[in-house]
Amino acid sequence: MEKKVDYSLYVITDARLARGRSNLDVVAAALRGGATMIQYRAKDAVTRKMIEEGLALHDLCFRHGVPLIIDDRVDVALAVGAEGVHVGQEDMPASLARRLIGQDKVLGVSAANPDEAVAAAADGADYVGVGAVFATGSKADAGEAIGIQGLIRVTRTSPLPVVGIAGINVSNAASVIRAGAVGVAVISAVVGADDVEAAARQLRDIVDKARRGLS
Repeated sequence: MEKKVDYSLYVITDARLARGRSNLDVVAAALRGGATMIQYRAKDAVTRKMIEEGLALHDLCFRHGVPLIIDDRVDVALAVGAEGVHVGQEDMPASLARRLIGQDKVLGVSAANPDEAVAAAADGADYVGVGAVFATGSKADAGEAIGIQGLIRVTRTSPLPVVGIAGINVSNAASVIRAGAVGVAVISAVVGADDVEAAARQLRDIVDKARRGLS
């Protein structure tokens, strides 16, 4: 079942890059700036804190009509009523995650090559987060950068929508869309910006213009 999701500007939280600002404040600013999807990523947080923060983030995202995706933690996603979950290649198998969350929620899977993207589709994913497109220090598990050509290889063969991730900023976001991605996933470019709202608005504008240029 195809779900109506706008992947244009997919902002991923990271408290370490937020300059002392809370995840709630960062996400609120990103949403004001035009983020179309939020992923709550808190690798080092304890479960109780993730649930408390996840509930607050979900309420905020719901008021903006934007889906909240939980990174890795299917239990937290279910506990807070999030719209979906995202799993990596070393996390819970996508097929099992799909079975646990049901068919109505969004399932994203990380992929670095065409084979992983095809496997994700077979396992019930709705989209793939493909990268690392560019070198990044924001995501320790991002892997070696595949570059624009590597991204193109995936977008040409993936049966699922592709969201580019890692090292994406205002200087290269348009190239990611031109390579066939439906959106960009960013951490430091928004979360670590001086003005989160302005950074999100600028990236959203770049993505929207790049997509119009392809139509």
